[in-house]
Amino acid sequence: MIYLPIAEMPVNVLLVLLVSGGVGFVSGLVGVGGGFIMTPALIFLGVPAPVAVATGASQIAATSFSGIMTQTRRKNVDWRMGLLLSIGGIAGSAMGVWLFERLLRLGQLDLIISILYLFLLSGVGFLMLSETYSLWRGRTTSGVSILRRPARTVAHTLPFRIAFPRSGLYISVIPPLVLGFAIGALAAIMGIGGGFILIPAMIYLLRMPTHVVVGTSLFQVLIVSSLVVILQSAATQTVDLVLAALLMLGGVVGAQFGARIGAGLKNEHIRGLLGLLLIAASAKFLFDLVIPPEEPYVLGGGLW
Repeated sequence: MIYLPIAEMPVNVLLVLLVSGGVGFVSGLVGVGGGFIMTPALIFLGVPAPVAVATGASQIAATSFSGIMTQTRRKNVDWRMGLLLSIGGIAGSAMGVWLFERLLRLGQLDLIISILYLFLLSGVGFLMLSETYSLWRGRTTSGVSILRRPARTVAHTLPFRIAFPRSGLYISVIPPLVLGFAIGALAAIMGIGGGFILIPAMIYLLRMPTHVVVGTSLFQVLIVSSLVVILQSAATQTVDLVLAALLMLGGVVGAQFGARIGAGLKNEHIRGLLGLLLIAASAKFLFDLVIPPEEPYVLGGGLW
């Protein structure tokens, strides 16, 4: 057992390492950061939601830094696009931390986070299962997404268009700024990196080439997650460095095993497994929201 000073609770070190290792395994298997799994897992372990959200951001920042180094060596980063996404993300994360602090003071943060995760996890899980089912039924060619990239999107028609040579695009700066803002706000409020939302949006909305999407998204996630950690530490003091160290250790090890095993699995099978996991997690959030607790009244403290 080890005591978490910010969460103000003892935890089993082995259990935390197993959970973080499992999340890291899924991250390596699927190729996303895993914050949308890590934060709910911490909440299920009894870690207060504010601490789970803020501390999860530190773990995401560390894993993103590792990934961006590899992508930079491969020249798979569109720095101009990443800068625009990051500018929007900085504004969004600042707004998100402000809203996070207000909800924490009002005592409504746990409820809001649970509701957001309920809709987010169930929605993404349903889409993944639907795509896997469509592939299984043969309505699409195996290994090809049911989503079709249109020839032109709103990003090609809005004003303030500039060139992005690395991606071979000439699009408006408005969609990247808005997209970055949304991801930044979600990162601050929910403790997610947002890669599982950002990557599809960059492919299907911005029409970026697939080979530069992952590296560019990692750059934005790194900037936003690092800023969220700093802002949360200053505004809410909810970043637990002891817990963050355990999460990083387990996550890095688990991700290595996940990446190796994921190389031998089909993409539709991976998506199906992740979809089932997300649906199960959303069911747990729904259960916690509708089932009355054993203790209807608890003593808790807020910020003052």
